[in-house]
Amino acid sequence: MARKPRSPGNRRKLPRSMSVASDNDRTAPPRRRRYVAPTEVFRLHLQQIIRRPGHKIVADKQLDLLRTGNDRDINVYLAGDRSLLDRHGVAIVGAREVSKEGANRAYNLARQLSEAGIVVVSGLAKGVDTAAHCGAMQSGGRTIGVIGTPLAKAYPAENADLQEEIYARHLLVSPFAPGDVVFKGNFPKRNRVMALLTDATVIVEASDTSGSLHQAAECLRSDRWLFIMKTVAENPALTWPAKFLGNPKVCVLSNVNEIISRIR
Repeated sequence: MARKPRSPGNRRKLPRSMSVASDNDRTAPPRRRRYVAPTEVFRLHLQQIIRRPGHKIVADKQLDLLRTGNDRDINVYLAGDRSLLDRHGVAIVGAREVSKEGANRAYNLARQLSEAGIVVVSGLAKGVDTAAHCGAMQSGGRTIGVIGTPLAKAYPAENADLQEEIYARHLLVSPFAPGDVVFKGNFPKRNRVMALLTDATVIVEASDTSGSLHQAAECLRSDRWLFIMKTVAENPALTWPAKFLGNPKVCVLSNVNEIISRIR
């Protein structure tokens, strides 16, 4: 018998990076099981979403950023509460191998945005993404997961429970059709969609080779706000922040109100 998605009454535990692990936690292998895919999936053209009332109209040329080859139909696939697309949203992204401090920052920022009525958007990856989704849900907020695989696949496998909870109670989005074969090089397409669906992106923690830099670039190409955490912008070991700072749509973030005042 197929496993049912997590019930609304259950609450998700903190990411392991944000809690104290017991000796058994450190030695036990990760639990794996089969992911239960959503049964009700909707397909929308991206223009139907980014031209929705109350949100910034995006030029047609920006849709070309998503096109590959002769593909002229830019569709996204959704499962869950589509009304979340009509609200202000902020993407929180960053390192998969995040530090404990970085995970805490992502979690707390998501909580603060949720308390302000803003939808938290992230990519359902390990690290920063997981902390952001959990911070939103545990504070009673709403979240959108934009994934780099078709909706029928959970990646990473250890986030299967989280992905089920998101499509059951929140919203799950993918730019990949059912049955699409996805490679590592396809993930920037996920980042472009996430940038277009949100009002701003915050990078919490990222190295000079992080995939989050694709998201940063897509924000500027899509005329969206980009916020870089102060701890990242002032890190002398990093060179990438200097490539973005100075752009009128890029800010160093030290307080959540700096986001709210710009997107409302």
